This record gives sequence, structure tokens and C-alpha cells, in this order.
Amino acid sequence: MQRPGREARGPAPKKPAFARAGPQKESIPLNENTFATLGFAEPIARALSAAQFTTPTPIQVQAIPPLNSGRDVIGLAQTGTGKTAAFALPMLQRLSKDNTRAAPRLPRALVLAPTRELALQIADSIRTLGRFSRQRVAVVMGGVGIGGQSKVLAQGVDILIATPGRLLDLMGQGSVRLDRVEYFVLDEADRMLDMGFIRDIKKIVATLPKARQSALFSATMPNEIAGLARDLLRDPVQVSVTPKQVAVDRIDQHVYFVDTASKRGLLMELLQAAEMERVIVFTRTKHGADRVAQHLVKGGVVAAAIHGNKSQGQRQRALGEFKAGQARVLVATDIAARGIDVADVTHVINFDLPMEPEAYVHRIGRTARNGAAGIALTFCDHSERSQLKAVERLTKVPLLVAMGQRPATNDAGEPRPQQRQGQQRRGQQQRHGQPHHHGKPQRHGQHHHGHHHGQPQHRGAAQHPGQPQHSVEEPRQAPEQRQGQEQRRGMHHTRRSRRAA
Repeated sequence: MQRPGREARGPAPKKPAFARAGPQKESIPLNENTFATLGFAEPIARALSAAQFTTPTPIQVQAIPPLNSGRDVIGLAQTGTGKTAAFALPMLQRLSKDNTRAAPRLPRALVLAPTRELALQIADSIRTLGRFSRQRVAVVMGGVGIGGQSKVLAQGVDILIATPGRLLDLMGQGSVRLDRVEYFVLDEADRMLDMGFIRDIKKIVATLPKARQSALFSATMPNEIAGLARDLLRDPVQVSVTPKQVAVDRIDQHVYFVDTASKRGLLMELLQAAEMERVIVFTRTKHGADRVAQHLVKGGVVAAAIHGNKSQGQRQRALGEFKAGQARVLVATDIAARGIDVADVTHVINFDLPMEPEAYVHRIGRTARNGAAGIALTFCDHSERSQLKAVERLTKVPLLVAMGQRPATNDAGEPRPQQRQGQQRRGQQQRHGQPHHHGKPQRHGQHHHGHHHGQPQHRGAAQHPGQPQHSVEEPRQAPEQRQGQEQRRGMHHTRRSRRAA
């Protein structure tokens, strides 16, 4: 579900994986669609109106009609496209057709999600959409006591949102049975695969009744997920949204070629800009997230970390502080970040490049929400250039170089991607470009002008252009080296061309 302006994204499906599954592709026109035309029951329509949701997103326009008609659906879409409402609204519609209430320990609908944060977000969305309906919603997940969850299930739950591990624990102790589930959703299926949940999912699915309606949503469709879809779904309709519109159209993307040892100093330098009001920093590992957060706090930046080693209480507290503006920076890993939906994130910083290029699109999609523009900055050292190449191949857009110089060829010896206008000239004239500051995100079609975009100058830039302020992690240059770089910087400073939007 989206408020006006949010666009859809999600990597394109791999066609060979579906050739054997045989889903039917629906071609539904996207013009003149509103929620009012989709035929929802009065309590659901009233909830949509109260939430001021009027125009469905592309994935909702495509998925809701077949789901409302009782068909199974494969949806290819990423977080942020409105896919939760795409399966939640038909679920509420189906359950509201009769006055049947769930019996104790026997939920009528089940949604599986890979992470606690995503499970909580799905539950919040369903409660918003079902506020005038009679369905009871509950979440079961790890990180909190299992006893309270057992008591809630014993009272009867219509819609159950669960993470796989905790659901299996509850099933094992007899606190829940799934033989009366009418509507089943597997969300973020590719992330389930990455996290090793496929075996657990198969155990859960084996206990579901054959006569049910099912939906599977995934950002990508590897062969393992395609095989699971064939086992899970009956004659499914395949719907999808274009994967890269958000990444290309509304997010200003930049890369900083920087050694690993200098990344923390560069991060602190960039965070001096007041325009970095609400920032998510992504790291590849849990320990890396803690180290970066601790470094920021020591430097006077209010930051919180969120990752899989944190307790549920710690994760919710960190996310709550970030949403409330009490923490300016949230340092997160990819898995923990699934389900984070925070408004007005001005910047996303990839402290480490992800191993999977699809994760990059997920990361930068945390900004540019609700029709806003956003800025994504990526730190890349020599060992990460293959990951950068994979990202640019996926998005089909070379990142604008903000610091350093793109290598003449990539690791495979192929010609480098064509750089944007103005960037190539700067790269030829500079061996080390001074890092560009990035201020507030601008709406698509606007351009930055000038060099620092109204930002404060880097401290120590005259001593060491192109690098963050000196720290114990990097050596100072000899005076004659600094003087030569200052002269070159002065020669081409006025030749910087307007940066492409």
C-alpha cells in the first residue's frame, strides 16, 4: 500500500525458473485504479479511507484481483512496494465473508516472515487495514518469552504472523495447529532461503490443509524458490513490478573509493554535515555494526545498532529511538534491516558493499520512500570492486564517483562503465578527488550546483585532499606531496561540471 508517490521495485524474475511451473501472467491496466474499484467490504473500505489510502500501487493493482477471486499468486516485489497490503486486503476480505471466529490454537490465516521486525511491521499493517473488522491478529517470534504467546494462541487468533523457528517451537509443544488455515502467505521467500529457513518452511507447509489459498512473495526467484512455489501453489498467477525504478529515478547514488582503514574517518567526516538528518549505515557483519556504532558514539554522534545478536527488546528500542529522532544514525545489517520502514531517511550509507547486489537495492530503498528523493553513498575498497561491478550490472547505472578514481578496467579486464557527464573529466584530472558532500535529497529532476552544495568544508582538506580528516588510522603526506595536490586542485576546481541528477 502506498501514499501518493511511492514507486514499486523488485528484481526481474528469472524466466527459466518459471518455465516449468507454468504460472499464468496477468496483464492488468494500471490506469484509473482506486481502492474503491476493487470491491472491498465496507469495514475494509472504511479503514482504507481512514488511513487516507486511495490509490493502489502497481503490485496491489496486479495481485489483489486474482487473490480476491480465490487464485493463488506468485508476487515478485521488494519491501516498500506495498506488497503487504497486496496480500493482507484479500485476506481480510476472505475472512470477513462469514462470522466464524478462530477456535483456540487454530488460526484461520498464516503469514510467515523471515525476521522479527518484518513480522511486527506486517502485523501493524494488518491491524490498520482491519481496524473495523473483527479479526484478531497475533505475532509469534523469537527473542521474547514463549509462554505469553502460547496464552494468546489459546484464546483464538484469526490471523497469525510468525517467524519459522518460533512457530515450529509452538507447534512442537502443542500450542498451535495449522490444519484449519484457509489463507497462507510466504513473504520474502528469497530471504528465507538466504537465512536457511527453507527446511523449516517445508515442515510447516506439510501441516497445512490442501484446501487453502496461498501466496508467495519474493524479490528474486532462484531455482530453489521456484521449486518451492511449484509445491506450494496451485495454478498460480504471476504478478511482478519493475525492479529498479526507485534505485535509478529517485535516489542519488555515489561511490567513494576508500581503503578499509579510512572508512570510519570518512563516515565521521560526512556526518558533520547537518543535512544528514536521519541516516542508516549498513555493514556486512554484526560485529562490524557494533564497532561502527561504538566509533560514532565516541565521536559524539548519537547512534544505535540493530542486528541478529541483539535481543528483541534491544532491537525494538534501537529502532524506536531512530524513528523518534533520538538517534540520528542507525547502524544495521541486511537481515536485521528487513522490515525497517522509517519515514524521512535522508541518507543511506553502505559502509560495506553487500555480497548480493539485490541487497544493495533493498538497502538504498530505505530512503526515497513516500515519494521523497534520497541519497545513497557507498564506500568501496579494492577488495569490494567486484561487488560494485555486480551492483552496477543489476541497476544498469554506474555510481557517480565522489572520491577517488574508478579503475580503468574492472577485475575481469573489461572496459569500465561509461561515467556520467563531467565525472570523466574530473577523474582524468585528479588522481584523488576530494570527497563531495551530499546535502538534503532533492526531488527527481533537480540538480546540485557548485562544489560543496552549501556544506561546510572538510577539516584538514588542505593538508590531504581526497581523504577524510587525519586520524591515527592513516599517515600524513609529505609537504611537497600536499603542495602539488593543492596546486592541481586549484587548477581544476572551477572546471567541475554540474552533477547529473
